Amino acid sequence: MNPPDRAQHRDGRLNRRDVIKIAAGLGAVAATSTQTALAQSKAVLKASDVQPPGYPTVVATENLGKKLAEATKGRLSVQMFPSMQLGGEKETIEQTQIGAIQMLRVSAGSIGPIVDDINVVNMPFLFKHMAHAERMMDGPIGQELLDKITASPNAGLVALCWMNSGARSLYNTKRAIKTIADIKGLKFRVIGNPIFIDMMNALGGNGVAMGYDQVFSALQTGVIDGAENNPPSYVFSNHYTAAKHFSLTEHLIVPEVLVFSKRAWSALSADDQTLIKKLAREAQMEERGLWNTYEQQAMDKAKAAGCEIIEIADKTPFQNAVKPVWDKYGPKYQDMIGRIQSA
Repeated sequence: MNPPDRAQHRDGRLNRRDVIKIAAGLGAVAATSTQTALAQSKAVLKASDVQPPGYPTVVATENLGKKLAEATKGRLSVQMFPSMQLGGEKETIEQTQIGAIQMLRVSAGSIGPIVDDINVVNMPFLFKHMAHAERMMDGPIGQELLDKITASPNAGLVALCWMNSGARSLYNTKRAIKTIADIKGLKFRVIGNPIFIDMMNALGGNGVAMGYDQVFSALQTGVIDGAENNPPSYVFSNHYTAAKHFSLTEHLIVPEVLVFSKRAWSALSADDQTLIKKLAREAQMEERGLWNTYEQQAMDKAKAAGCEIIEIADKTPFQNAVKPVWDKYGPKYQDMIGRIQSA
């Protein structure tokens, strides 16, 4: 039987990847239609997220849409497509660039390969803790980095705001990781960004670039031994049912970014643009509160399911191991790294 991601189902129905390709192929038509609608009258903005309903980024974006509809008396509204309905992060970034999707929540890890300046926040152990990352997001450095996304001629995106995504840690199907030696030889999924692949290899594992939509089945089938992500992603994408060992390495604090299609943005009036930016800032703060509650719920659920939660008392060996990553990538971001670390 042909793999399901490469052919139609036998009953003639298109699978999800086929649908994504068709959506991308019709993107120019959809973008033109959206631009016309935005410029003239009532329009429904398509928003995408790989996470499921109830996830903080999904809820905050949905609430942004409700406020937008109220403020414009229904002229502009948002329809959310969660749970990777429109594709993984790579596919939905491409659809947003051509205007087929208008609003997208995406990891800064996936933006880094498109806008290199953003890779500064993807450096391992850059932030001391979440409060440090939040100071960056809320302050002038955060706005400066958002502006770099918007100004990038290759991105085709308007960066609206940051959102919390907690700290990323390692989880796997094989064994408890208590020391750096325990990582050796294990295959870990990472976001498709060279920094993350090099980071995982430096830690002693094998970094495997893979779309988020493929992780659960890859854990189940043994294609990978583990992955690295925050507690809510670990639990509410069901990864915890396959990978029972969760080690709190907290090696990355990678923020999320809410972006808008630049093609669709150009069709909005200046007043609408100002309104959406204001509502996005409110969504940034709302999502943070939702995140703190959701993260605790995820940890409680993992523990109740019998997952082994391993505290890492001394992270120094992990920090020392990624020095080659800092030596390779750090110099180009030296000034910004200094500003962030002193924030």
